[in-house]
Amino acid sequence: MSERPLDAIERILDEIEDADDVLRRAVAALVTDPDTVWAGICFLESGVLALGPSAGAPDEARRTRVPVMFEGGRVGELWVDGNANRELLEHVASRIAPHVLIGWDTGGETWEP
Repeated sequence: MSERPLDAIERILDEIEDADDVLRRAVAALVTDPDTVWAGICFLESGVLALGPSAGAPDEARRTRVPVMFEGGRVGELWVDGNANRELLEHVASRIAPHVLIGWDTGGETWEP
């Protein structure tokens, strides 16, 4: 994976506030890299991973799974099929983490990404 999708994801995070739009555009940006054929974000809901936004054509034999962590807890996973650079994917996962909070207990506190 090249740096180009990372630059696009940084722009997305700077320009868009809606969590759904951020995540949809982030997976679309990941598959612009020639080494990435598919990308998806899974939400952790009641201990079960549920696939959310995805883009591209899946190739599960080439899948890399990276946990998405928020404030020390796993809130989902970033899945990428292709020739993925794990370090770059971990960076992406950390950047999108505040937008992957579906089903995450805020303890009654107001939350904004």
